[in-house]
Amino acid sequence: MSMLKITIDGKETEVPQGSMILDAAKKLNIEVPTLCYLNLEDLAVNNMAASCRICVVEVEGRKNLAPACATPITDGMVVKTHTMRVLNARKTVLELLLSDHPKDCLVCQKSGECDLQDVAEKFGVREVRYEGVMSTYRKDISPSIVRDMDKCIMCRRCETMCNDVQTCGVLSGVNRGFTSVVAPAFEMNLEDSVCTFCGQCTAVCPVGALVERDHTWEIVDAIADPDKVTVVQTAPAVRAALGEDLGIEPGVSVTGKMAAALRRLGFDHVFDTDFAADLTIMEEGSEFLDRLTRYLDGDKTVTLPILTSCCPAWVKFFEHQFPDLLDVPSSARSPQQMFGAIAKTYFADILGIPREKMVVVSVMPCLAKKYECERPEFKVNGNPDVDYSITTRELARLIKRMNIDFAALPDEDFDNPLGESTGAAPIFGATGGVIEAALRTAYELATGQTLEKVDFEAVRGMEGIRSAKVQVGPHTLNIGIAHELGNARKLLEDVRAGKSEYHAIEIMSCPGGCIGGGGQPYHHGDVELLKKRTKVLYEEDAGKKLRKSHENPYIIELYEKFLGKPLSDKAHHLLHTHYFKRSKLGG
Repeated sequence: MSMLKITIDGKETEVPQGSMILDAAKKLNIEVPTLCYLNLEDLAVNNMAASCRICVVEVEGRKNLAPACATPITDGMVVKTHTMRVLNARKTVLELLLSDHPKDCLVCQKSGECDLQDVAEKFGVREVRYEGVMSTYRKDISPSIVRDMDKCIMCRRCETMCNDVQTCGVLSGVNRGFTSVVAPAFEMNLEDSVCTFCGQCTAVCPVGALVERDHTWEIVDAIADPDKVTVVQTAPAVRAALGEDLGIEPGVSVTGKMAAALRRLGFDHVFDTDFAADLTIMEEGSEFLDRLTRYLDGDKTVTLPILTSCCPAWVKFFEHQFPDLLDVPSSARSPQQMFGAIAKTYFADILGIPREKMVVVSVMPCLAKKYECERPEFKVNGNPDVDYSITTRELARLIKRMNIDFAALPDEDFDNPLGESTGAAPIFGATGGVIEAALRTAYELATGQTLEKVDFEAVRGMEGIRSAKVQVGPHTLNIGIAHELGNARKLLEDVRAGKSEYHAIEIMSCPGGCIGGGGQPYHHGDVELLKKRTKVLYEEDAGKKLRKSHENPYIIELYEKFLGKPLSDKAHHLLHTHYFKRSKLGG
């Protein structure tokens, strides 16, 4: 690849052909403000909408100012980034944006995390010179995401994420001029569209136009209600990122402090979704072995590959996009929903209370979990198995609100019986982790032999689509792994076309898996940060005495006392589900 020379503010450098001015500025550590720019280079997407114009610079020989994010470099280009002309243009653009933006920063969920707020602070804007009619739009409140388009700056980042990365095709710019807005087709509500509620749009929104639906005050009310028994479960990926919002450096596990904080918040029982992850492996792994055995015996009615079903955004994606393949995914519920079903039956029986008296709260790295717990098939006479799902960010806000000194908390254990887990459970939060956990159990169940080396490193990594061959007894299994829905689409199109040679495929909707979920502390496309979170989960796995799901003594007891065996009638009733054909237009 040929290299091009460029001089920026008197500094020279060389960059590959095809680079933009902004790329060269970054290489020289020259700061150029941006709002619409979305750098997802490691995810094979580089947004160049150039809609905000806050990054304009002067290019020698060019009359007009050029957007640094979308202007290709030519050899010998000379650029100035901080002339008076540039600064005045940026300030005018910023003031025009602010003139049509609500001034409710004190109550905005993105306050402190708002890119527009940060740029205004850097420019020292203390008044808005331009006043006039402000654009207004109805607020759209879905089970997972709140769209407040009055705050939208039309940067189109959400479009890039939704259309190019996740390939859901939900959001686009509609209307013209002052009435223009980013919205689903026909300006329908998100809930009525093909939105999967993955939440990646909220992760890249620079302002408060797209945020998670907050349920923290409902949690506070439930904890304060003396007639309710509150039970909380925490997903594997939460412990790998929660500390980032609470003053602890990235890459540090906060499992023990998280359990302690949840007790300080007032929950009656503090459990771990990792327990349900082990339970998921028992059901999903048994289903896989059943399908595989019948397939190898020549049963042509068996559908392979089997697809993991832990991710609700992924489930809604294939219900809309691949309704002809609903027999391919595992029927096993997600760990969140398995936990809720067991908590409101098995554990409620232990406590001697009706399910209606119990409030089950999940802490998840995911916005789609909010939608998942509202699905009608996960309710009994209208009472949901999981009452509320909150994100990692929401838990951090609750901890701050209750004035808990998180960093000073002692490490505490989860309660039992639904708090014990093996090393196979925490890796559920990383791409490749679910299939690795399943392989550990499937190997021993299939061969009757002890698996000495439990680390299936072939399924690990950050590539968007990965393949691995794994030996299980006399059989070589072809495993596929994908994270992000655009990559999932490619694998599903091969399955639909009959080209797939995989026996099993793991899908996760978010970058890096749940560690990059839409409800995690904002990672801003920092792949190194995602790797640090992943490292936390694998370290937890390595530190466990038991590392295979079927070795969990409380899982063994659950089957002996309550469920019978994997895939039993009771297990199917409580731990499995079914899927629905949904229109590609929404609904």
